[in-house]
Amino acid sequence: MSIPSFGLGTFRLTGQTVIDSVKAALALGYRAIDTAQIYKNEAEVGQAIAESGVPREELFITTKIWVDNYAADKLVPSLRESLAKLRTDQVDLLLIHWPAPNNGVELREYMSALAEAKKLGLTRQIGISNFNIELTRQAIEVVGQGEIATNQIELSPYLQNTKLATFLKDQGIAVTSYMTLAYGKVLKDPVLAQIAAKHKATVAQVALAWALQLGYAVIPSSTQRENLASNLLAQSLRLDADDMARIEGLERNGREVSPDNLAPIWD
Repeated sequence: MSIPSFGLGTFRLTGQTVIDSVKAALALGYRAIDTAQIYKNEAEVGQAIAESGVPREELFITTKIWVDNYAADKLVPSLRESLAKLRTDQVDLLLIHWPAPNNGVELREYMSALAEAKKLGLTRQIGISNFNIELTRQAIEVVGQGEIATNQIELSPYLQNTKLATFLKDQGIAVTSYMTLAYGKVLKDPVLAQIAAKHKATVAQVALAWALQLGYAVIPSSTQRENLASNLLAQSLRLDADDMARIEGLERNGREVSPDNLAPIWD
């Protein structure tokens, strides 16, 4: 995988809360941080990184371009603003946040601008987020095979997105799972609780380990240091074939996020 398999998400975290979360995560050993222009926390993430003392070369920083900045004359300038907030000359991964089919900017235009950002050295890798199969195909046509590092998609035991994930794997595109805990809904699941008890683990660790064992990257967030530490332990949890089959049976197409003006027609 060309991206880290385990990182810290910062969605919905702002102000001192996100500073504390990022600093705690870095102190615990996290080295991948995921943010976005629309999260309005890039400056705080940059501050936390600077204050952590962790060398930039040890970190993997991802941000995402918001729909307002998709036009060819806006994408790179907006990225330069993001870089200034993050206090770095380059991010490691830059994503288009949503396909936003009715946004007034064609896919070809924003994917070309994304490729230009990489050519300028403002990002090491490029990718997409919330794209369906057809739009991913179109994105590949614009930037070329092998250029898209990941598609960051909502994926959890309740929304397993198997068709899309299989397509991405066939294309050599890494799957990054966000909302792996389905806004915390999976934490109350009795099947996951049984599996967790069997392994003397937490339900969150089981859900994250499930995604990791399927080859996906995960970016859980937390404001609690103990949860940040606990989530990391999912990397060493090994679920058996029976566990994986039971989790597969939890599929319910339980999508949590699908904004009307931004989302594609889901597979």
